[in-house]
Amino acid sequence: MAKKITIDPITRIEGHLKIEVEIENGKVSDARTSGEMFRGWEIILKDRDPKDAQMITQRICGVCPSPHAQASTLCLDDAFGIDPPDNGRLIRNLILGANYIQSHILHFYHLAALDYVDVTAILSYTGNDPGLNKIKAWAKIEVDSGRPTGVAPFLPRLKGDYITDADVNISALAHYLTALDITRKSQEMLCIFGGRMPHEIAIMPGGVCERPTVDKMTSFLYRLRELQSFIDNVYIPDVLTVAKAYPRYFEVGKGCGNLLSYGVFEENNDGTKKFISAGVYLDGKAQPFDPGKIAEYVKYSKFSSKTGLHPSQGETVPQPDKKNAYSWVKSPRYEGKVCEVGPLARMVVIHLQGSNPAASRLISDALTQLNLPVSSLFSVMGRHAARALEAKIVADICAEWVMQLDPSKPVHTKFEIPDQSTGMGLTEGPRGALGHWITIKNKKIDNYQCVVPTTWNASPRDDKNQLGPMEQALIGTPVSDPENPIEPLRVVRAFDPCLACAIHILEPGKDVKKFRVL
Repeated sequence: MAKKITIDPITRIEGHLKIEVEIENGKVSDARTSGEMFRGWEIILKDRDPKDAQMITQRICGVCPSPHAQASTLCLDDAFGIDPPDNGRLIRNLILGANYIQSHILHFYHLAALDYVDVTAILSYTGNDPGLNKIKAWAKIEVDSGRPTGVAPFLPRLKGDYITDADVNISALAHYLTALDITRKSQEMLCIFGGRMPHEIAIMPGGVCERPTVDKMTSFLYRLRELQSFIDNVYIPDVLTVAKAYPRYFEVGKGCGNLLSYGVFEENNDGTKKFISAGVYLDGKAQPFDPGKIAEYVKYSKFSSKTGLHPSQGETVPQPDKKNAYSWVKSPRYEGKVCEVGPLARMVVIHLQGSNPAASRLISDALTQLNLPVSSLFSVMGRHAARALEAKIVADICAEWVMQLDPSKPVHTKFEIPDQSTGMGLTEGPRGALGHWITIKNKKIDNYQCVVPTTWNASPRDDKNQLGPMEQALIGTPVSDPENPIEPLRVVRAFDPCLACAIHILEPGKDVKKFRVL
């Protein structure tokens, strides 16, 4: 008889997501991902001044508002028929690049690594590192049958096959603390040109309202050099260390096998050329990306909206009591097929295209070190590796972009709001493909639709009953102990979706165990 496990909500990732998996013969045989909150920003935007959009849509997420600011501003540029000047384009790229670096480092060290690193190693630490001694001072050590059960802020946690090498664990904990400082400096970089974080204020249609100065450029580059050193000498080596300790996770979590990237970081002012290019990997073949082939389906989503609509014609009509619906997330599809988005999609697409030699070289070098084929990237560890390599190429190109700024040149193109227009803004957030679509009537927003990365990755079944990307990635995952389902959590967290802060495990008809994981 299949056992059903419900984890609701999952911890250590922002938001509220529930997964339900059925276990047969020690593996996941069926899976459902459920977004547990209604967004509704599309309704809030209706009838507002279009210039409000890039500010309001940032409130979709406090962790990654910058990608929404970028997508919304590109959308308004398109609707207004304008392009930013060089400085405006470059500053937008630098703001978004800083967000990428912060997000990727935070995800690995503070959200995902604790699935692999044994934090109880701190109990036996006898060194003189001030940060590690601080962790030890924090620890409220409680022992049950000889096993530590309380080491704040890391326990309680699930039992699992954590790394046993004490030196690796201690090193990882030290880097956990260093990464807190590094992510702070990433946010400071963003604020130099964005004004503040979260919810930057410099970005606007036509460019930005923040002028570059030599002081700002120097301040940005000074912090960036430290981040580059951390990525090269700590982050990437740590990811490779974890990957070598868990080689079987290159065979777990393959997913749907289809990848989608909108492309990101404009290299010319009309946006036709991007540093990370757009593309699709569909049914084993690389092909150009066509935004007209996107549609959203809602058979199992809590909406009474029409199904199969292109986002430009999208509807947001909530129906919380809809029969058989199990998620507030819609089901975006490309040519009717399920696609994964995110760092894995971006890195594989540009590697196959050969459009970014630096990225291809890094990917090839990493695979050589691990003695793995490209196909192994379609996995839990592949997603972590792709994210780390992307952090490097983004940090390195930011060092070039900041030096291209010219304080004597304009940062903004003037515009007028048209009476009637439509616009589309496509970019990539750290978590994946992000699109905004607007319809303007009488100089007001008549319709606004957002399709975010987690909408793609955490989507439920669609009208053809095709499972979403995370659902497919969960299928076949081994679960050694149904009371400690750490393996499914590793799969889900590798996608970096939006999740929240308490766990419970269920079998049909009764609670097996409830506990809190930090």
